[in-house]
Amino acid sequence: MAEKVTSLQVAERAGVSQSAVSRVFTPGASVSSKTADKVRKAASELGYRPNVLARAMVKGKSRIIGLVVAYLENFFYPETLEKLSNALQEQGYHVLVFMTKQTAQNIDDVMEEILDYQVDGIVMASVAMSSDIASRCQQAGVPIVLFNRSQDIDGITSVTSDNYAGGRKIAQFLVEGEHERIAYIAGWDGASTQRDREAGFRAALQEMGREIFAREEGNFQTETARAAARKMFSAAAEARPDAVFVANDHMAFAVMDVLRHELGLRVPEDVSVVGYDDVPPSSWPSYNLTTMRQRANAMVEETVDALMSHIQSPEEARPRRVAIDGPLVVRGSARVPNEQKKA
Repeated sequence: MAEKVTSLQVAERAGVSQSAVSRVFTPGASVSSKTADKVRKAASELGYRPNVLARAMVKGKSRIIGLVVAYLENFFYPETLEKLSNALQEQGYHVLVFMTKQTAQNIDDVMEEILDYQVDGIVMASVAMSSDIASRCQQAGVPIVLFNRSQDIDGITSVTSDNYAGGRKIAQFLVEGEHERIAYIAGWDGASTQRDREAGFRAALQEMGREIFAREEGNFQTETARAAARKMFSAAAEARPDAVFVANDHMAFAVMDVLRHELGLRVPEDVSVVGYDDVPPSSWPSYNLTTMRQRANAMVEETVDALMSHIQSPEEARPRRVAIDGPLVVRGSARVPNEQKKA
């Protein structure tokens, strides 16, 4: 294996000092164009690559943001995490992605590993955390922002859609569509998104003199959602729901596939289906799903803004609880209320 080229070798080849080489590869450092050209030419000839992480450690800033993700099957996360990574890179930060399972021990283990990388900040997407690890991060001076999750932990910023309001909008839409037997397929009960969506849905139904006709759990997983749909809709016509709110689009697609291709039910003629997220396949003709839109761009903007505030002005920054409202996107998977048809 060839020996690693050092900055001293580059300096000797370029005929400059070692500190000049360091300045050339330090963003914002003062160096003449003539010196920079000589150094970059010598570096190219020798195959030199600066150790960005080592230099950052010396300065006490890694310029790395740890991004923790539990799963990527849901279309919402790959698309949104790409936006988040691009936005952080525009701020001059590198993104290091860590995958974890949705268990307290696994998440805490991953968080310990992230802290070993001396990251400047952490974004946790679709992941909950313990108060112990939150305290450790705070003691280490590493700010955390929860993305698409919220928790009652002091000092932690969270950015979500307004899940409670979204659940209310869906309930109102289905009742105004004159559905009589309105059901719900829940996500994972450990997620604040699931709890808030269901709470808003139930509250609005109750205000309109209704209650959930049937409930099953899909746990935000395709196969579990399919099983929930089979159990919920295998009854005779008068005993099965005529509408179902599915806690996210990822599950709603699985539910629609079971309804149409296994049980022979028509959507929306026999049963209306409404999801949550508005991921790209929702608009595909094969699904044409009515769904609550999570405003990903606004969520990303708030997340990056909050994280930069905590990194750049830690003494002035305050924890935030941001809940971003979104629209109900009406497509063809659910019966439309008469008032909306007229509009």
